[in-house]
Amino acid sequence: MEPEQTATELKQSTADSEQTITEPEQTSTEPEPEPKPLAEETPPEVKQPAAEQRVKSKPVRTKFRSTDPANGPDIAMGESGLSADAPMTIAEMFKMTVTQVPDRIALKYKSGDTWQEVTYQQYYDLTVAAAKSFLKLGLKPFHAVAIMGFNASEWHISCLGSIFAGGLSCGTYGTNNAEACKYIAEDCNVAVAVVEDQKQLDKFLKIRDELPELKAIVQYKGELSQDYPNVYTWEQFMELGKDMDSSVVDDIVKTQKPNQCASLVYTSGTTGTPKGTMLSHDNLTWTAKSLVSTYNELVFGTDRFVSYLPLSHIAGQLADIYLAISVGATCVFADPDALKGSLVVTLKEAQPTLFFGVPRVYEKMMDKMQEVGASLTGMKRKLSVWAKKKGLQGNQNIQKNQSVPWGWSAANMLVLKRVREALGFQQCKVFAVGAAPIKMETMEYFLSVNIPIMNVYGMSESSGPHTLCRMSPNRWNSASAGKDMDGVRSKILDPDADGEGEICFYGRHVFMGYLNNEEKTMESIDDEGWLHSGDIGRIDENGFLHITGRIKEIIITSGGENIPPVLLESNILREIPFLSNVMVVGDKRKYLTCLMTLKCEMDQTTGEPQDTLSPLAKTAIEQLGSRCTTVSEIIDSKDCAVFSAISEGLERANKCAISNAQKVQKWSLLDADFSIPGGELGKILLIVSDTVLDFTCVHEGGQ
Repeated sequence: MEPEQTATELKQSTADSEQTITEPEQTSTEPEPEPKPLAEETPPEVKQPAAEQRVKSKPVRTKFRSTDPANGPDIAMGESGLSADAPMTIAEMFKMTVTQVPDRIALKYKSGDTWQEVTYQQYYDLTVAAAKSFLKLGLKPFHAVAIMGFNASEWHISCLGSIFAGGLSCGTYGTNNAEACKYIAEDCNVAVAVVEDQKQLDKFLKIRDELPELKAIVQYKGELSQDYPNVYTWEQFMELGKDMDSSVVDDIVKTQKPNQCASLVYTSGTTGTPKGTMLSHDNLTWTAKSLVSTYNELVFGTDRFVSYLPLSHIAGQLADIYLAISVGATCVFADPDALKGSLVVTLKEAQPTLFFGVPRVYEKMMDKMQEVGASLTGMKRKLSVWAKKKGLQGNQNIQKNQSVPWGWSAANMLVLKRVREALGFQQCKVFAVGAAPIKMETMEYFLSVNIPIMNVYGMSESSGPHTLCRMSPNRWNSASAGKDMDGVRSKILDPDADGEGEICFYGRHVFMGYLNNEEKTMESIDDEGWLHSGDIGRIDENGFLHITGRIKEIIITSGGENIPPVLLESNILREIPFLSNVMVVGDKRKYLTCLMTLKCEMDQTTGEPQDTLSPLAKTAIEQLGSRCTTVSEIIDSKDCAVFSAISEGLERANKCAISNAQKVQKWSLLDADFSIPGGELGKILLIVSDTVLDFTCVHEGGQ
């Protein structure tokens, strides 16, 4: 491998072509944003668009798409099966569950060291009370309530209360800066902002005078630091509508239609201004119903979920609010520092029956578990290795509809059962992962400890899921994105010789359109109602969907070769286990290069990468013969053992390339891992390519 140019040179060469990679968009100026993952696309932090870009287009509606929240497209009803079920509003679904299990615990959260519980009847009554208060504050039909903060019962109640009042629920990422908040608030006519604390309150106080539709702000945690006009504590807010008759809310929900908008999820990918994804009542209630049908392990009135993924993303919102209500589940709230170490504590207390995580969550769990495994010696170590071998083989056999190996039951009883108990998963029936591709290394590790993770694939525009795996015959293939969930369809548009093309979705989960954005709506939903995902994939002979890249991420070299980087990056990570992140670069270049980072410790408070190598990286590097314990030591000394191991790993990964153009020719080692505070990772822990290319301290590697 030849030495790679520095990041400054790399940035200059890409900038010179102008078509290579766009300049990074403005990111938040808030100090030390907390790392919070979420699900499917990177939430935006943007510059205020130019005045001409802020002109809202006239609402349009066709049979399959709409930009008008009050006038949605026709519901894509099927002739039979789940797709033919009668549509219902969120209020109707909620009321149905309350009627069946009024005394079941719906929400559970900690106040100090004491668990507090809210029954379904109380949950519904609190939602109606919040709706009355929103109406008292002047919320107009199809104007929005922005909700900004960590998961809490108040978040759920605000979301549902805004919908019951005839408005729109609009989750807003807690790491957005004031300008991003302003853009979204103007776009969807935010009438009330519900924020967690002073930090989020300050953002709206800064812009409130520029938002004529904003009537009030509600802070749902703690007391106000001082009196502000039209700013309320949660307790004060809930008292505002106390004298209003509940029949006012009843009359509103009776007039709501299933094809009208209920929730807005703002998403833009890594560039561009935010787009308000409009999800209708039917989108959300029907998708929840489809998940219950597909995951038949879920049993009404018995399940428990842990809420920790940001509710501003569709993954957390669909699971914790709408799926939970649909199946009568108990939603247990994690502490705000869940991803800094306390999640496992909550899992042990909550005993979830379904657990959804993004890949990074599972990777962090795996790292901790491997640290424990590495400390074992003697007979305990041998027993652990034997049990994990049986676990992996058994789960691989199950996927092939084959018998589990001899020793399977003993391995579970002696070792693997205890692993589940240590994580709080002894009663968990479904483990799901989504929002980004999970490394096969991670997938196989959890298979080895008998925690079978099921892939879920979808996007905000499909109300969350579209395809998924489940642990049943012919429905599970760890190397795939699964099969269509009940009631939906997939197709590959214009497949090539290998059967690969753009993945398109059809069903009642397909969103209405983008608020005030006819152009992007027309691009996303075609004249036959198919949603164009922008992802590239194929469907194999057994009906499993395989994702091989994304149209916008395809690298087009100067020689005209189209290269999907995801598979290349996965191969490199598999061959070099002490690497944390890899990003292949090569658009408009003669050859491929890659940027890589080492696994290191992370500051549990700020989420910033530290110089100290992670325990697993230290062990791996020590086995190479290196004595380095920090990233800077390796880079400053150009440690021969580590650099050679990287070059050799790349050579092995290159053997999997289908052409010379898809081989990585050069590489560079960065002096810090990717992170949210650094701007290289988005809020759902996906790499923001433009920001990575803005690194100014890349070190040459290779020979």
